Amino acid sequence: MMQPIRNIAILAHVDAGKTTLSERILFTAGEVRRPGNVEEGLATMDYLPEEKERGITIESGVAHFEWRGSWFNFIDTPGHVDFGAEVDMALSAVEGAVLVVSAADGVETQTLSAWKKLRARGVRTIIFINKLDNPDFSLDETLIGVEEAFGTRPVLLAFPEYRQGKMSAELDVISGTRLSHSADSQEIPRHVAKNNPAAVSLQRCYNEAIDFASSFDDGVLEMAMAGTSVPPADLLRGLSALAASDDYVLCYAGSALENFGVRSLMTGLSFFLPSPPDFHGKYLGEVIRLRHFPEVGEISLFRSMADVPCKAWPAGFAFFRMKASALDPVLEIRPGDIYAMCAPRKMELGMLLGLDGLDCERDASMMRLPPYSPLLQTQVECRAVEDYERVERSLDTLSRMDPSFKVVPHPEGGFWVLQTVGEVQLEVLLARLRREFSCDVCSGSPEVQWQERLLHRVGPFDNVFQSGTLKVSVSLSAEPLPDTEHDVRLKADFLEDAPREILAGVRSALLEAAETGILGKGTLAGVRFEVHSLEYSENVPVAMIKKACADAVMLLMKPQDIVLYEPYMELSLECPVEFAGKVTDDIQARGGRIREVNGDGCTHSLKAEVPLRRFFGYSTAVRSVSRGAAQYSLRFLDFRVHKM
Repeated sequence: MMQPIRNIAILAHVDAGKTTLSERILFTAGEVRRPGNVEEGLATMDYLPEEKERGITIESGVAHFEWRGSWFNFIDTPGHVDFGAEVDMALSAVEGAVLVVSAADGVETQTLSAWKKLRARGVRTIIFINKLDNPDFSLDETLIGVEEAFGTRPVLLAFPEYRQGKMSAELDVISGTRLSHSADSQEIPRHVAKNNPAAVSLQRCYNEAIDFASSFDDGVLEMAMAGTSVPPADLLRGLSALAASDDYVLCYAGSALENFGVRSLMTGLSFFLPSPPDFHGKYLGEVIRLRHFPEVGEISLFRSMADVPCKAWPAGFAFFRMKASALDPVLEIRPGDIYAMCAPRKMELGMLLGLDGLDCERDASMMRLPPYSPLLQTQVECRAVEDYERVERSLDTLSRMDPSFKVVPHPEGGFWVLQTVGEVQLEVLLARLRREFSCDVCSGSPEVQWQERLLHRVGPFDNVFQSGTLKVSVSLSAEPLPDTEHDVRLKADFLEDAPREILAGVRSALLEAAETGILGKGTLAGVRFEVHSLEYSENVPVAMIKKACADAVMLLMKPQDIVLYEPYMELSLECPVEFAGKVTDDIQARGGRIREVNGDGCTHSLKAEVPLRRFFGYSTAVRSVSRGAAQYSLRFLDFRVHKM
């Protein structure tokens, strides 16, 4: 019988303690001798220099370990909003997740965003309430916040015990044990005597768990109605059914930093999160992530869908266990497991491979990554002409690794425009470009990535492009669409005779022109192109046809035909109440609109809708206004008409 597999992602808002919890899980599982410290840049999962320097997770780190007879693939995802694509890719490969909620801050913007993603993907989730080593932070208030924000009832299965105002142990509800530290800081379970005050709290939570589980298990219900005791094995069965419900969520509470509650959480991951589905051995597997290592080149993170020994692997393929940046060869791959893969050709995210290693058409039911809207654009060029091709290859690799990062080449000017979600993502990409790929580049200041939209129908316009004896003539019109998707229509009278590569070239030229935009401010969104006629000389190269079509777009539309839309963000901010007036005045002076204000007399919190272009460098400004006491986050809302 194959060992059970658990594929699990861990998500949280920035600074909720997600990576610290990941380190303690690896420590408890025996994978590391001592847990790394994020503040000191020693976290096992954060191996990039940029992660160590900033103290944040940038790339989803993967770890593997065994715990109580199950094999775990554990993915630590970024909490920063700029790296949301990493979270999406991780969720395409897991069946379960841990969502970390800080008791210090409650449910924050990215916490709620992560919860919505997990629910939309159908990923079964367990909550870990963190930072309860500080007795000033309330477990009860955090549980109430979870219920109000998520609209689901939390079921508490482990919670901390305090002595003299300090966390001293963890109480596990199902086993009825107290977990305290051994000499090497591991959690060791011990029996709780019935006359101990802790036994009362444990029994109360056990009875609550029975009440909740009885709605999902007839056996538990019968025992509860008969007044007989419900054994832990029966309660586990009922809670397993409850965990699959959208109306409840299992919760563990403790402190990752002090390593309290981690062992109980890991036991819950074994019992309550599902195994991978049965893939029926139809495919070799799916590419879920791309990595680049200067020493070995490109590596794919790969989710296997078949049981294949190494002698049956496709030619040129090799598979490894990946631990942070280390690669350990394996001799067999099994379905549902996650490996690092070295292949003899370029891989793409989401690529589905057959048993022969070749691409397969994806089933419509398979997970696809959502579209991303880059909000910033930055011009980059290489300092030396001879480095142009290397920079171009490196940017291609980075853009394939991150679907939220786009590169728009401008070969005629010898530069590229990088489109990113935010400033942190841009800074990291530029640093990696220089460090990993040895590319000496210079970059301009980031600008807002606008949306350009067509006001009304334009054309037809006839464009003629001639080079020597070769000639291309194209007639083109365009009209706005009600949404932001693009469309290309070709008149039927020249479809029958045109070769497929010509038609593909026309379509790609028009879509690429829309991506570049007319005013150079951003993507031309929501436009339908109609090609009325296309005539060309015999043996004309496809590149010349694409050039004629791209020029036709630029000549077809005038600046007065375009209206600009700019990105608006939701600003969530907290600061001491004495700085509330100055912070609010500064937001309004930047064109922000306060939408919601809260506070408890000590802390002032607000939500505002703000134009992104006015909030470049806001971290420096708000630090100055609040003397470094304010915390904030920005989340994309939508594009709105730019008002001059």
